[in-house]
Amino acid sequence: MFAGAQVSLYPMTTGFVDVIMSSLTALDPWRDRLRIETDDISTLIVGPPEILFPALRDLYVAASKTGDHCVLRTTLSRGCPGEPDDPICQTSALANPAEPIASRQATALAQLGLADDTGQIARAQFSLYVMGAPNHMDEIMGCIAFLKESGTFDRSKNFCTRLIGDAGPVFATLQHAFCQFGPPNGHVTIDLTVSANSPSTR
Repeated sequence: MFAGAQVSLYPMTTGFVDVIMSSLTALDPWRDRLRIETDDISTLIVGPPEILFPALRDLYVAASKTGDHCVLRTTLSRGCPGEPDDPICQTSALANPAEPIASRQATALAQLGLADDTGQIARAQFSLYVMGAPNHMDEIMGCIAFLKESGTFDRSKNFCTRLIGDAGPVFATLQHAFCQFGPPNGHVTIDLTVSANSPSTR
């Protein structure tokens, strides 16, 4: 399997370079378990979901602690047929597709209780895409039902779902949405935007 994310940070400050560069150091503790490549547009992070999402959480928290308005924009993908399998992505975190959706929801909700708080609020919106599966809408609706019970659900919006809460539970919720819904041998993607310190909330 191949799993990863293309991530871009957008700090709304004249010191944006310092914010981006200093925030990227939050990925350092994860570098031995991820493949990380940065260019002038985004940072590619390749690795198993159970490592990938905590790394994204730490990147977001580092950027948001500056107090400046900052947006993290991410496209996540697993199982893309156009990418070769990568040994670094080996994982046991993906759900068994034969397991009923209700059981997968219960598993995800139970594991959410293990998420640690970071002290930083995350406001996120995302869309889940389950591709190539005949029952893709069942998986998406099952995910939405899970989100509504997650404790981080804010509201449904056109084309996406909004989450709010401490960054720890929010990114854990996103991880379980990515892992528990859609077949493990299929192509699943998430389109994600997370905002910190927006003046619109003041």
